[in-house]
Amino acid sequence: MKKQNQADSKLTNTSSRRQVLQGAAAASMLGGLPALGQAQGAPIRIGELNSYKSQPAFLEPYKKGWELALEQVNATGGLLGRKVEVISRDDNGNPGDAVRVAEELVSREKAELIFGTFLSNIGLAVTDFAKQRKVIFVAAEPLTDKITWGSGNRYTFRLRPSTYMQAAMLAPEAAKMRKKRWAVVYPNYEYGQSAVATFKALLKAAQPDVEFVAEQAPALGRVDAGAVVQALADAKPDAIFNVLFGADLARFVREGNTRGLFKGREVVSLLTGEPEYLDPLRDEAPEGWLVTGYPWYSIQTAEHSKFLQAYQKRWQEYPRLGSIVGYSTMMSIAAAIKKAGSTDTEKVITAFKGLKVDTPAGPITYRAQDNQSTMGAWVGITTVNQGRGVMKNFRYIDGAAVQPTDAEVVKLRPAS
Repeated sequence: MKKQNQADSKLTNTSSRRQVLQGAAAASMLGGLPALGQAQGAPIRIGELNSYKSQPAFLEPYKKGWELALEQVNATGGLLGRKVEVISRDDNGNPGDAVRVAEELVSREKAELIFGTFLSNIGLAVTDFAKQRKVIFVAAEPLTDKITWGSGNRYTFRLRPSTYMQAAMLAPEAAKMRKKRWAVVYPNYEYGQSAVATFKALLKAAQPDVEFVAEQAPALGRVDAGAVVQALADAKPDAIFNVLFGADLARFVREGNTRGLFKGREVVSLLTGEPEYLDPLRDEAPEGWLVTGYPWYSIQTAEHSKFLQAYQKRWQEYPRLGSIVGYSTMMSIAAAIKKAGSTDTEKVITAFKGLKVDTPAGPITYRAQDNQSTMGAWVGITTVNQGRGVMKNFRYIDGAAVQPTDAEVVKLRPAS
């Protein structure tokens, strides 16, 4: 395992000339591929916005992921014979700022389409912007079901598996635990609310006698871990469903370990197996939690090995889940424009319907019925190995296996 590079990745407004030249050189070495000078016409400008300052653990690797993909696209001649440029902005972790930035990217920077966002409330704000401005928005990370269902529209596409899909991966295994009394803890905003509502419904359907005896919903980034852990302990649940992430998760785990909250209790947890959140805990990482995550160190597929090698060569560090999300989002956009043979909005929308894309997680498809990709997730058990948290006994669950039927989608998604 290579030592992580501690240097921060500074945000740039456009892909740097150095990156483009590196890409051109790489293309020349491959033999027969067009070098930089062969791309003609004005660059294809793509806008990107995200909460880089407020969510660096996920978004610094995410940016390196899409930058790597951008370099690879430009190294092979760009798209439609034109170089691709990404104009990136920080949305300050605020929905209002995100809409302002999105407008700037479209109006001032003349972006053909936009992608990005992390927090679900920001993703929803940009989803509405895309509908109003009739511009394509590829939501990379926000997980709320509303992105492609209740608030979905024909201009918005989403890469990552939604809260419904990830809860559907975990609920059957949770039901097998045969625990009756459950407690839930989640950040009190769109993502957390959506994840808990779906998990409750799916678990109740699989195990009708289940009871939810406690609920803790601290504000995002402001968890009082001692109070939350004590409240959950007082309810004496048999099992806990956790949706906290980032610094909130670290505080919750450490306080829970100190007070013995997890001893003798099953814990099911969204996102906890992602290196972004598991690595900082080191040997304090939880043992035996059922989680979704990214065990990059043990995935043996050809497509992942190719990505891992390229990423480590480019950045001298191992990838996080954000790296795959950023990379796969850029490659999805490239595949859609290539299929469309144009950057025209209507043609690219048509191209996205049923679009197949090769990603480090395997092939995915953007469903025509709801603009949701079939990207899945790795599900496994947390443990500590050589002083760090890892996943064991994991398997990859294809997103197509945990999506609602077409008939159900019709009920969930407005006509658009």
